[in-house]
Amino acid sequence: MEERLKQQLDFILEIDKEKNILRQTHLSGHGRRENDAEHAWHMAIMAYLLKDYANEPVDIAKVMIMCLIHDIVEIDAGDTYAYDTEGLKTQKAREDAAKERIFSLLPEDQKKELTALFDEFENYRTPESKFAHSLDNLQPLLLNNSNGGGDWREHQVTSEQVYGRQQKTQLGSETLYKVTDQILKENIEKGNIKES
Repeated sequence: MEERLKQQLDFILEIDKEKNILRQTHLSGHGRRENDAEHAWHMAIMAYLLKDYANEPVDIAKVMIMCLIHDIVEIDAGDTYAYDTEGLKTQKAREDAAKERIFSLLPEDQKKELTALFDEFENYRTPESKFAHSLDNLQPLLLNNSNGGGDWREHQVTSEQVYGRQQKTQLGSETLYKVTDQILKENIEKGNIKES
């Protein structure tokens, strides 16, 4: 087998481990905890279906790839819960080390390409990265809402915390932020999110 193909297959097998990284969010219908691969797949489908709601024109293939790779680093770094203030302090360092190790399994050109896309997503500057982040915020919100806000209640999330995170949704999609805001207001009213 040629070296390039071997490297690609090694990477493909390595990222299968993403299926073992459990998130705090539960699947719709009060299911088990979602894994990172399911989250990424769901976001990629959402990107394609909801592309008309991006604030600016986007390269949808690029957005979908960002969605698919944005949590691969959690194979090494682990999932950092959105409202874990201690975990967030070390998240970037853990994810940078993981990015280098995991993407280095690829041939150099593909390593550079995927690393650049990962960094673009993290930097939150392009229309594609802003829209992808909107989906990264909306996807778990939809699942949590479908489960009666159970994850927010379990973690005693406050309105200040959730709005602090969700405000950025509007940078990628004003329309999706309106949906987000409506869902959050309903869950605050129901007591699923503590008012702060």
